[in-house]
Amino acid sequence: MQSVIERPSVVGSAPAARRPYKPAAPLGGRRSGGARRRTLIALGFLAPALVVLGIFSAWPMIQALFTSFTDASGFGTPEWVGLENYVRVFADPDIRSAMVNTVWYTVLFAPTAVVAALALALLVNRPDLPLRGFFRTALFIPFVVSLAVAAFAWSYLLDPQVGLVNYWLSTFGIRIGNVLQDPVLAMPVVALVAVWKNFGFYFVVFLAGLQDIPASLYEAARMDGAGPWSRLRHITVPMLSNTFAFVVIFAMIAALQAFDQIYVMTGGGPYGSTETVVMEIYTAGFGKLELGFASALSYVLLIATLIISVIQFVFLGRKEEDLT
Repeated sequence: MQSVIERPSVVGSAPAARRPYKPAAPLGGRRSGGARRRTLIALGFLAPALVVLGIFSAWPMIQALFTSFTDASGFGTPEWVGLENYVRVFADPDIRSAMVNTVWYTVLFAPTAVVAALALALLVNRPDLPLRGFFRTALFIPFVVSLAVAAFAWSYLLDPQVGLVNYWLSTFGIRIGNVLQDPVLAMPVVALVAVWKNFGFYFVVFLAGLQDIPASLYEAARMDGAGPWSRLRHITVPMLSNTFAFVVIFAMIAALQAFDQIYVMTGGGPYGSTETVVMEIYTAGFGKLELGFASALSYVLLIATLIISVIQFVFLGRKEEDLT
């Protein structure tokens, strides 16, 4: 005899009682917890560097800003003088002369270094150039040398009595004399030494930018009959706009902060022809012990550097919009 299992009929039966709706726990809570944990871990790794930056960078900048409004000299209790130091910065004729010299140095250094680095990067980037690795290393080596050491070496090379530069030029009947004591030639010579020292870094940056340009663009341009100058103008230069802006702003900031080679080679002379703003900061702070005035001059230089940086970033943004 077969057993029959009766199942309740669904049709016509009373509806089953529904459970109250209970929303599930959002997944975002777990994600936020994980993100919070990763943030804490990242801050833990960053904490030592942030502490070092705070102690050796942020706090000295805050102290210097406060000092710029005082007559601090390193002795006694400084007194609050307000904007007197900043007014003096723009009223002192020596500071104005140093500003003009700094601008002149920037004009000599930045374009020369950038153009030389770009030209050599274009040359070394050629695939048919032999010994490309050797040339890359040789052109970058001067950047590794300390600027003070390079300045000492070039001071001896340019010495009119024992310098090799004057000896080599004399074999061709050229005598340049003591160029570091010439008020007209001292600044160009100092700027050229800085170009020799720093262009290797800009060269490497340009070389990296050139290698990021797709080769297909040059192939298509050759098929369309574009010559070398046309490819440089319509492909290389636009594609290097970001790199070019970075190198230019880096070179200009380096020029505004020029101190090492000038201090070693000329000491600001002759007759103040190579005196720059940083040299004036050094003289005011460590020579005359006018720490308040030196701090104010430092902040004026900082603001000028920030303005140049903002202009360059705006220029970079426009270039990016034009390319897109």
